[in-house]
Amino acid sequence: MKKNYTPEDELLFLSLGGSGEIGMNVNLYGCQGRWLMVDLGMTFSGEQYPGVDLVFADLEFIEDRLDSLEALVITHGHEDHIGAIPYFAADLGVPIYATPFTAELVRRKLQEAGIAGEVEVNVIEDDHGEFSVGPFDITYIPLSHSIAEGNALLIETPQGRVFHTGDWKLDEDPIIGEPTSEEDLRAIGEEGVLALVCDSTNVFNANPSGSEGAVHRGLMDEISRHEGKRVLVTTFASNVARLHTLGEVARETGRQICVAGRSLDRIIAVAQDNGYLLDFPEPVDFETAMGLPRGELLIVATGGQGEPRAALSRISEENHPLELTQGDVVLFSSRQIPGNEIAIGAIQNRLAERGIVMVTDKQNLIHVSGHPGRPELEALYSWLEPEILVPVHGETRHLFEQARLGEECGIPHNVVQKSGDIIRLAPGKPGKIGEVHTGRLVLDGDIISPADGEAVVMRRRLSRDGVMFVVLDDKFAPRIETLGLPLDEDQDEFIAEASADVTKAISRLKGKDGRDPASIHEAARLAARRAAQRWSGKRPQVRVMLPSKG
Repeated sequence: MKKNYTPEDELLFLSLGGSGEIGMNVNLYGCQGRWLMVDLGMTFSGEQYPGVDLVFADLEFIEDRLDSLEALVITHGHEDHIGAIPYFAADLGVPIYATPFTAELVRRKLQEAGIAGEVEVNVIEDDHGEFSVGPFDITYIPLSHSIAEGNALLIETPQGRVFHTGDWKLDEDPIIGEPTSEEDLRAIGEEGVLALVCDSTNVFNANPSGSEGAVHRGLMDEISRHEGKRVLVTTFASNVARLHTLGEVARETGRQICVAGRSLDRIIAVAQDNGYLLDFPEPVDFETAMGLPRGELLIVATGGQGEPRAALSRISEENHPLELTQGDVVLFSSRQIPGNEIAIGAIQNRLAERGIVMVTDKQNLIHVSGHPGRPELEALYSWLEPEILVPVHGETRHLFEQARLGEECGIPHNVVQKSGDIIRLAPGKPGKIGEVHTGRLVLDGDIISPADGEAVVMRRRLSRDGVMFVVLDDKFAPRIETLGLPLDEDQDEFIAEASADVTKAISRLKGKDGRDPASIHEAARLAARRAAQRWSGKRPQVRVMLPSKG
């Protein structure tokens, strides 16, 4: 291993995102001087990044080594695995490989970004499709997930074989697609698996995740109970199997279907272009939907995670062409992603105030996860019999728990890592051999910048403590204005005292300091800030504007 972490006669693994967190998945494999990237995802912003929607992994490590990057291989089409592609693919300058449905989602993203002609997208047509790039021989291994064409990757290298699961579950009745069988997975294990790099999301779940076929029965049972009522189902737009189920349930319950949400429209179009949802009922438009008898309509809508601009939120605010009234029903056919509880609760409270009935997976089997519970993990371990387990796709607690489970199941080596850790898988004992810079970038307006950059940090400070403006005239008399300080009724009295403090602080400057703009600026800033802290307990940002020299 060279000091710059160029892989030699060895097999390395490096996560740049998605290990120690859920989302933003970016993984690298290194062998014989070359690197392979698996997935390039994003995550959504939270309160820690005010004014920001999207968050990306910092790709600095591989951007400094682009001449040794062979390709980007995509496991499946969820945003936390493909969402960063339109922002980085052109700069990476390597071909992308994906199965047809996923490739079409990627192409549409590239077209929207105006860079479709700059990025090579290769479609791997068949189940168990094979291709090679550099020292890596790659085979797609179909596994069930909550999107069409979920796949693991079998990555063969001169140092051994890696089974990279992507997101997966076991499902005997998956509705869409034919996942690899137990027999086929056992055969892969018999040929030898050096390392299993495995999804950790549901490692604390003691039960299997459940089948999409069971969800069909649960939705059929629930919707049948609400005769004469308008029913809305919200689910993840990408869950093609769930959309197929809803189309069948609509037909079986004598309801016409109406689709609300651009992401749903896009997924349905891509699915049909790739041979899925061909029997999906022709949706009715909003106006036609509102003219139907209430018991003859099934609405499928985006917004189950509380997104403020999505259809369900607007319907709950009575700000959408589709309407619900007292006694109508909303089914949440999706899991609540951690961090979205407040936003989802706000929608549910608005619906409850209007007498709308709500049903979640806690009341009926109308959703199952797309990630493996402990029994599914244990089954995969027994079939593949890997020498090494590397947990990924989870917060730190998930990674450590899966490593403990792997040890209990007899896997010889269980390697817990976080994004930025370079892990040598072979030769020798597997483990961490170094650590590289990793971090987060944010899409702030139209600009990609560091998540800890001045703009975001300042915005966070402003949201917490507010801001003061101190404008000095040519005699250094201050005029003060504030934004975001909790003074309200005391504002005038505070302004008077703060102005007096600033005047006094400037008057105390002696000699050349009394004429030095920098000294005057700092004296005014500190006096204003101390006054604000004394009155409000806040430490606002203070901006001082000196008189112009002209």
